[in-house]
Amino acid sequence: METKRITDKIEDAAQIIRAGGLVAVPTETVYGLAGNGLNEKAVSEIYEVKGRPAVKPLSLMVPDESAMELYCEDVPPQAHALAKRFWPGPLTIVLKAKPEIPSIVLAGGTTVGLRCPDHPLTLSLLKSCGLPLAAPSANPSGEPSPKTAEQVLGYFDGRIDAVIDGGPCGLGRESTLIDMSRTPYRILREAALHEETVAEALAENLTVIGITGPSGCGKTTALQELEGFDTLVLDCDKIYHELLESNQALLQELESAFPGTVINGKLDRRALGRIVFADAEKLALLNRITHRYVMDETERRLRAFAMRGGLVAAIDAVELISAGMAERCDAVVGVLADEEIRVARIMARDGIGREAALARIRSQKPDSYYQTNCTHLLFNNADREGFAAACRQLYKEIYHG
Repeated sequence: METKRITDKIEDAAQIIRAGGLVAVPTETVYGLAGNGLNEKAVSEIYEVKGRPAVKPLSLMVPDESAMELYCEDVPPQAHALAKRFWPGPLTIVLKAKPEIPSIVLAGGTTVGLRCPDHPLTLSLLKSCGLPLAAPSANPSGEPSPKTAEQVLGYFDGRIDAVIDGGPCGLGRESTLIDMSRTPYRILREAALHEETVAEALAENLTVIGITGPSGCGKTTALQELEGFDTLVLDCDKIYHELLESNQALLQELESAFPGTVINGKLDRRALGRIVFADAEKLALLNRITHRYVMDETERRLRAFAMRGGLVAAIDAVELISAGMAERCDAVVGVLADEEIRVARIMARDGIGREAALARIRSQKPDSYYQTNCTHLLFNNADREGFAAACRQLYKEIYHG
């Protein structure tokens, strides 16, 4: 057999694929050994030429994300989100395979990896032949993956039908594999893309609802109603106190900024309070430090939640807007109530008198602040069930809108 070198006549390569032959193809990572992924004989020949163990499944190269619905079942919306973010590119997404995918591709399993390569010649081939391509790296098993057509020919000259010479591959590393056939999602191979990069992309696709508002308005009820939406609720005040117990970098930065406030690894809150509440600039510095750590931890938890298959998250923070966290939210919900109702709630909740409750309310930001800076408002002047129903209706509008 003479191995043909193809540089621009992609239809020649497509005819070889349709006839059941093998063609080495360039990608942005390494060269792949491609054959018709729906043709058992062609796939069998890939295994034979590579010396690939039959227990190792093959992924399929596809032209775009529409192939997910063609070849896979129960495709989660997050898979489409990753495809939109990284395809064409070095990410293989593993999903439940439809019955028409030959069992030899699956190596006895039930899942298949899909990948859209970022190389114009191979994308042209995929569109021309109209078939998914089974395409592991174009090297004998155990040998280095080839980055040039010459390296492919060094392995397989005379044993495959053709190689598309697309020049040297840029990345030189295999694609990253993520299993999205079940939750939690798992990185099966971390390669061209780092796991954190993939998790960040998933987190960016979350619907994030910010909940804020002054004391006594009923944010707790508003948050409780989010539980019916399988929502991760992140209480920023709670996160801050957890970080004070566990994050040494935060404690070191606080001690550096406010000497004498961290003793034996513990924050002396009274000592810190005496410093910052008497000096507006120092209070602003404290807020900048703590907000940064809380925001970093919030993002870490959002990434972890997204990798578990989560879709909706809520951030509860009194300083959501001033801390810049509102920018992370798809919607910012301000919970408000009439002053007299708030007074009664604070008195009952905290066991304080009317004047103390009023003083607390008037030390906080006015309703106009939330009316200006929030995308949605909830007024909690009704009975609890009426307010809860209003919360649920608003969340549906945000989530589906």
